[in-house]
Amino acid sequence: MLSGISPWSILLILIIIVVLFGTKKLRNVGSDLGAAIKSFKKSSKEESDDNIIDSKSSSKDKK
Repeated sequence: MLSGISPWSILLILIIIVVLFGTKKLRNVGSDLGAAIKSFKKSSKEESDDNIIDSKSSSKDKK
């Protein structure tokens, strides 16, 4: 499937993207994407911590 894509093709595509959008806009998109991923990881960690706390409290209630 990807056997026809050479490193030169990828480089050409990246150059076209930089020319179309500019480095400033790409930098903003990159930082926004990084912040979104960081927020997602934080919320999923908090949710798993809440599940652990809930399971511990429910096991104490059963005793």
